[in-house]
Amino acid sequence: MIVRSVALRHGRHAIASNFLSRRFLASQVDSIEAAAENSIKQLQSLETQLNSGVPIPEPSAEPDLFSRSSTVAEQYQLFKQQQKLTQTLGSDISAHYKPHTLLSNPPSPADVTLELLLAAEAHQGHATSLWNPANARYIHGVRQGIHIISLDVTAAHLRRASKVVQEVSKRGGIVLFVGTRDGQDTAVVRAAQLAKGYHLFERWIPGSITNGQQILGKCATKVMNEKDEVVPGFDEQLYERPVLKPDLVVCVNPMENYVLLHECALNNIPTIGVIDTNADPTWVTYPIPANDDSLRCIQVIAGVLGRAGEAGQKQRLELAEKGQITYRPAQGLVAPGEDDLTTASPEVNQEIREKVFHDTESIVDADELSDKIDADANHEGDGRRIRVTS
Repeated sequence: MIVRSVALRHGRHAIASNFLSRRFLASQVDSIEAAAENSIKQLQSLETQLNSGVPIPEPSAEPDLFSRSSTVAEQYQLFKQQQKLTQTLGSDISAHYKPHTLLSNPPSPADVTLELLLAAEAHQGHATSLWNPANARYIHGVRQGIHIISLDVTAAHLRRASKVVQEVSKRGGIVLFVGTRDGQDTAVVRAAQLAKGYHLFERWIPGSITNGQQILGKCATKVMNEKDEVVPGFDEQLYERPVLKPDLVVCVNPMENYVLLHECALNNIPTIGVIDTNADPTWVTYPIPANDDSLRCIQVIAGVLGRAGEAGQKQRLELAEKGQITYRPAQGLVAPGEDDLTTASPEVNQEIREKVFHDTESIVDADELSDKIDADANHEGDGRRIRVTS
């Protein structure tokens, strides 16, 4: 009796639980089927919209042998159509900064903008504890213990230095680009190539300017005309001539080349330098306040100065084609196979005598007469004017 009641009691619970589980499973299956039907309907409607312009493929006459391959072809055709419709959507992400362009195609002085200098990190200085008080007029402010250089001042000084390089190159001067830190060699060499100048990316030898005859006395020199063509026949005369000195020195790291700047100051050679917040701007003639630790900033500044020198050389050659020279010819050279050309012509001597006996002439006329004497003394046999370069 006890066993029978227990079986009846537990049998009711088992039947109820089975019934509930079956009902729960049935409801789940119904919901899944309904969701599947809805998704199928949505896919069919989307396929109908997409295939509205696509011709309906003809059914294959063959049996189910190629049914699978035809489905793949239809799917691929549908994919290509979707790609054609959606390929113009979204944004196009392209590389804005290309590092090699600063060397292959550097900016010109007219392309100098505050955005360019800001992207090159030219505004970042050193810590406030390392600053030089002489740079106070170049500093915009302080942020997180770092001095911020005013980019307005940097752009103005860079344009001024570019004008100096352009004029020196236009007058046939020797421009020397110096950068001795790691990574600056490519920028310095590229700037020298553009400006047709000279470059130095190793250690500066002390005394190369003040004692240049002993250090650089064996360096080869040559004579060139106004069209940058080498004029032969002056080797013996150039052997005893003094060593050439640069007409302008561009130094992108003045902190490591103080000896060079000091020698330039002793010989009255103008200098251009990148001055950071820890450097002294009085070391150079034309300072450019900027970040000398950033290679990208150095590439921008050297490229702009190189472009300026290229523009000056282009102007000089254009004037040479018209028969005008913008530099002072070399003195003391005699063309091979001719008499001494340092003797002035009779017309010039007559002008000298007239100037001596007439004290009422101005000093400007005397300077013009001196230039005329120098020009007449340095004519070659074919009428071209020469200069000496290394």
